[in-house]
Amino acid sequence: LESPQTSHAPHRRPQRSKQRLGRTMAPRAAPASSAALLSLSLLLLLGAAQAAAAAHGARSEVTPVQKVIELMEGMLAKGKSEKHDEQVQFAAYKQFCDDTTVEKKRAIAEANEKIEVLKADIEKYIATAARLTKEIADHDEDISVWKGDQKAATNVREIEKADYDAMHKDYSESVDALQRAIAVLKKQAYDRSQASLAQLTRLKTLNLIPAEAKKAIDLFLMQDSEPSESLEVSAPEAAGYEFQSHSVIEILEKLLDKFIDERSNLEKEEMNGKHAYDMLMQDVKAQIEQATQERGEKAETKAKKLQAKADEEGELTDTTSTKEADEKYLADLTATCQQKASDFESRQQLRAEEIEAIQKAIE
Repeated sequence: LESPQTSHAPHRRPQRSKQRLGRTMAPRAAPASSAALLSLSLLLLLGAAQAAAAAHGARSEVTPVQKVIELMEGMLAKGKSEKHDEQVQFAAYKQFCDDTTVEKKRAIAEANEKIEVLKADIEKYIATAARLTKEIADHDEDISVWKGDQKAATNVREIEKADYDAMHKDYSESVDALQRAIAVLKKQAYDRSQASLAQLTRLKTLNLIPAEAKKAIDLFLMQDSEPSESLEVSAPEAAGYEFQSHSVIEILEKLLDKFIDERSNLEKEEMNGKHAYDMLMQDVKAQIEQATQERGEKAETKAKKLQAKADEEGELTDTTSTKEADEKYLADLTATCQQKASDFESRQQLRAEEIEAIQKAIE
């Protein structure tokens, strides 16, 4: 009775071997030595069973050797099952590694393409903003120049208008004085009082009357102030003198026509000058308004481009960070998958050696 119990004692080592087979994904060290130990254990177990069988003879229908064989056959079946289960489990894990690797590589490739596009867009926005900055500066310069031209033209126009008003006033006063003097000379050609000579004297004070005309008027007044010998004085005031004013009237009438023509030309020049100024102001105003509008549009476009640049720079940072994280994850995953594949191959080899040892022991 003691021999069967003793013959079952070595079964504990095969039981520990089954526990090792159940560790499907755990790394194993020195698989060759483990298989050798298993083989030695099986041989010792088999030897003990044979010894027990020889001691008991035919007292039992089931010999210890048969029990050991049955035990080893169970171990063999379980070892094969666990080896197959580990293959299935590793196949699923390998599929995960392959699928995740493909997905991450695709994501990294897309990120690289997106990064190139974002960098190109950012460079384009920078170039566009720089161009718009220069164009805006050009518009500012043009607007400043046009406003300066506008101010200068207005100053010139004010000077021209002041000169016109003064000259037109001189012409008008001269024309009025000439008309009055000619009228007085014609009406009193045969009977003229000394008071009427004041109209001629006033002409001498006007700026537009030429020196030759003033000299003729002086000569006329000097002649007119001397009484004729043929006249008889009949009253206290000088009543009449012989009329000798036709030459003076002719001079004054020529001056009158000349001044009227010159005043008309002055008025035309003023009208043309005002029209030219108005057209210039209209053109400059239109240019300023157009440049101001274009400047505003370009400033708005520049602001949008700079905002788009800032947005894409932020997106570039996010995309780069995501890509770097994916690259690190892929590197870690690749290393882990390679390590697990190596561990799997080692375990599969160990299990194959253990199964082969059991089979040989059964034989």
